[in-house]
Amino acid sequence: MLEISDLDVYYGESHILRNVNLSVAPGEMVCLIGRNGVGKTTLLKTIMGLLSPRSGMITFNGQPIVSKSPDRRAKMGIGYVPQGREIIPRLSVKENLLLGLEALPVNKKTKREIPEDIFLLFPALKSMLSRQGGDLSGGQQQQLAIARALMGEPRLLVLDEPTEGIQPSIILEIEAAVRNIIQSTGISVLLVEQHLHFVKQADFYFAMQKGSIVAKGSTSNLTQDVIQEFLAV
Repeated sequence: MLEISDLDVYYGESHILRNVNLSVAPGEMVCLIGRNGVGKTTLLKTIMGLLSPRSGMITFNGQPIVSKSPDRRAKMGIGYVPQGREIIPRLSVKENLLLGLEALPVNKKTKREIPEDIFLLFPALKSMLSRQGGDLSGGQQQQLAIARALMGEPRLLVLDEPTEGIQPSIILEIEAAVRNIIQSTGISVLLVEQHLHFVKQADFYFAMQKGSIVAKGSTSNLTQDVIQEFLAV
């Protein structure tokens, strides 16, 4: 579904991503791990078209997307929940959710309702539809941000540190929701994550160091050495 080949990305003259190769198959959950500052968020922003690579290829469902704009990538089926969530605080929960419809292809733009499936995944949101997004807790905002991305019916969901700054009980709810999303819809998930329990929910991991992929494999084979090197603070 998603294929990244020989990707190089710069900030000015600073070489941030170096010859990155990564893939996500349909219905698969892949976790990108690594310490802070190694280029994980830069890679996600490049996938979404917010940054342009100097060289390399990104394909989605067999189509090259390096030249496509972020909104076009969203309409092709890539949903993105950035680090910090970026919900709109002065809009209501319902209005934030409806914004997610902007990612739908033109032929589906007549849809203006929130599917019940959203509330099955995140029941707390149903009773909060009239509340302003800024009044929600961090965990509730994260659920709202994921739900908003799902409103666009993505085929790939890209999550940047969805458990950052969230209480443990909500982390477990978000983990369960993400697994449920994959099992019930068959979409793929690529996430950046530091929380070990969540990392182990993924099928595969890629580990980054100094802008390069330096290890990969099944999360069932994550060794203590890998955990210590790439996840320990």
